Amino acid sequence: MARDIVAIDVHVHLSDEFTQKAKGDRTAQMARYFGRERPPVSIDEMADQYRARKMMAVIMNTRDETVTGLTPVPNDHVASAVKKHPDVFLAFGAIDPWTGKLALDEIKRCKDLGLHGMGELNPARQHFFANDPRFYPLWEQCAKLNMPILFHGGMAAAGAGTPGGMGIKLKYSQPIHLDEVAADFPELKIISAHPTWPWTAESLAIARHKANYYIDLSGWAPKYFPAELVHNVNTLLQDKAMFGSDWPAIGVERWLEEFQQVNMKPEVRKKIMLDNAVKFFGLTL
Repeated sequence: MARDIVAIDVHVHLSDEFTQKAKGDRTAQMARYFGRERPPVSIDEMADQYRARKMMAVIMNTRDETVTGLTPVPNDHVASAVKKHPDVFLAFGAIDPWTGKLALDEIKRCKDLGLHGMGELNPARQHFFANDPRFYPLWEQCAKLNMPILFHGGMAAAGAGTPGGMGIKLKYSQPIHLDEVAADFPELKIISAHPTWPWTAESLAIARHKANYYIDLSGWAPKYFPAELVHNVNTLLQDKAMFGSDWPAIGVERWLEEFQQVNMKPEVRKKIMLDNAVKFFGLTL
């Protein structure tokens, strides 16, 4: 593994042609919402871009076939990217929590594929509460296999601005539901993705209270970070927050440029950009 890595982007989505086609209308809708064109980018191109930045990236996919009927991108597709570019990529596997034993088996298969966790679980799009006991066998399996889980939290860009929000229901992505999961599975490491507006304070409180609950800073341009978020990350939660862009929704260069303008102590900035993720994933750089 490369020794000159300066950052790890813990929240990156594939945007190659195969993945974009699988997402259907959502790709175009997200491009409109963020005001950012999303031409396909091959896995090799993406690896080269992160390599040039001296960064690693945690790539992930989502699946929601029970709710949307869309055929998911196989986890093998993500695993093949890691196998081809192990110096750049780590990866999370995706499950649809409503598929029961199939999801349980898929978590084990993702472990065997060499993936580093499960995510992005998106309760708003998948229509489930993470603290529903029906899904506890999934979290138990992840804890048993030392597979961290990344959950989408708060406002969803997917469906935003469309009639009915493309069926996405925000109530499911309130972070407080993860508090119960973190309490009931203390060995399970959880990342709550994004600043989780309008429940930002809620997620910060959980991160302060539960040692196994972390946050990433993806999906928001840093110039819009709430003061409360910046203050807590700069002080109490400096060991619990990680850099994530949510590329291609947010351009990596834009995120980095704006984050440089955020009032952050230099030693904390390094933790967010690199050190916290290295420790979280148990990496040796």
